[in-house]
Amino acid sequence: VQLVESGGGSVQAGGSLRLSCSASGYTYSINCMGWFRQAPGQGREGIAAIYTGGGDTDYAESVKGRFTLSRDGAKKALYLQMNNLNADDTGMYYCAARDIGSRCRAVEADFTYWGQGTQVTVS
Repeated sequence: VQLVESGGGSVQAGGSLRLSCSASGYTYSINCMGWFRQAPGQGREGIAAIYTGGGDTDYAESVKGRFTLSRDGAKKALYLQMNNLNADDTGMYYCAARDIGSRCRAVEADFTYWGQGTQVTVS
């Protein structure tokens, strides 16, 4: 499975961005996809995940009400709509996927496949 992120960039505080993740390869067994971010000098933080079978979502408290996950199964794509961005949202954003496990949560250790990341900078 290969994952490619896009949509990052620089935005002013209060602005919005929409990240996209395109999946290719053997994607049929994927049952959970998510987004993670890593701020400079910090570890990777799980921010949102979605169970591809039923659409159940999991969000970190820091993004609830501001970020929204969606997916397009036909296009094998995952999206993250980010609104009301602030400086704490700055970081490298990674798309991730897994094909084993039951509960779908934004926990780094649960994911097997990772994209290269897309940078988001909020000033």
